Amino acid sequence: MGRIRRAPRGESLERNKKGRRSSEVPHPFSVVFCFSLFFPQLRVPRRRAVMLLALGALMLGLAGAMEIQVPEEPVVALYGQDTTLHCSFTPEANFSLKDLSLIWQLTDTKRLVHSFSGGRDQLTDQGGGYTNRTALFYDQLSQGNVSLLLRRVEIADEGSFTCFVRVRDYNSAAVTLQVAAPYSKPSLNLEPNKDLKPGDQAVVTCQSSYGYPEASVLWQDSHGANITENVTTSQVANEEGLFDVYSILHVLVEPSSTYSCLVRNPVLQQETHASVTITGQHLAFPAVALWVTVGLSICIVVLLVVLAYICQKKIRQSCEEEENAGTEEQDMEGEEQKTALQPLKSTEDKAGECVSAGHPCPCPCSG
Repeated sequence: MGRIRRAPRGESLERNKKGRRSSEVPHPFSVVFCFSLFFPQLRVPRRRAVMLLALGALMLGLAGAMEIQVPEEPVVALYGQDTTLHCSFTPEANFSLKDLSLIWQLTDTKRLVHSFSGGRDQLTDQGGGYTNRTALFYDQLSQGNVSLLLRRVEIADEGSFTCFVRVRDYNSAAVTLQVAAPYSKPSLNLEPNKDLKPGDQAVVTCQSSYGYPEASVLWQDSHGANITENVTTSQVANEEGLFDVYSILHVLVEPSSTYSCLVRNPVLQQETHASVTITGQHLAFPAVALWVTVGLSICIVVLLVVLAYICQKKIRQSCEEEENAGTEEQDMEGEEQKTALQPLKSTEDKAGECVSAGHPCPCPCSG
């Protein structure tokens, strides 16, 4: 409920911290004076004028003798929801509901919102826009709670409501109603969304709906920098009074760039946002660059195939050379062994010839 503002004794008008004034019932003498000033053709009998002046003096003496408590800050109500406009007073010990007269009305237009007197509602003159939408907390009236329950809050309900209370004394105070509605999550659209290339101009559109009051829109780039200066924003109220927000951002396309749209409701302190990222999937290369890329790719593949073939051929040649070198070594070793065994073989042959002839042969080792 917040802090309570009291309408003090002996004061007909009061300013709160924000300069908002609470209203009082117009003084009867001022009413008579205004009628005589603006409608001089209306002749008020002297006796009736004296009675009115006497009644005005009596009410002036009694006015301000009752303290009324109302919220000092505006009451924030969500669109379409029920809300309570708080107003209360401290009843005396012998207080009876039959002695209570209560009027809720619009401060500016004096349009009747709800009336209670004689122990029951008096809604004959109630404004048509409030039919079946208002009620009191009847079980708490005897405790001095004269708050108004307002059902299904509309945008048109926003404004100041005055609570008039009279038992033996009377007083009044005003309550400010602020209506609010949260904005939907923004939807972002990129145009054009294909065949983009770096340096092209693109348009990012942000849309958020069914909010109240008007929103503030902020755009940020990938680094969180404010880029709202390149934005055009419009806010249009629908039939219900709720706002649809359209914000357009013009950008130069850069790969892997992110753009965020933030929509803020100043009353609810609600902030909702959405982002769009332009990646390589959205970028199309020019035709020349595409053919150059394809040609280079084919050349690289062919070069790799040729290099692989050459490497494989060289490896095979190296293996064959190693095998040939090993074979030659083995052949040379075999020749050397044959050369070393040849003298022995000739000596043995000679010895055999001597024996077969019956002649003794000298020892091969003796000279």
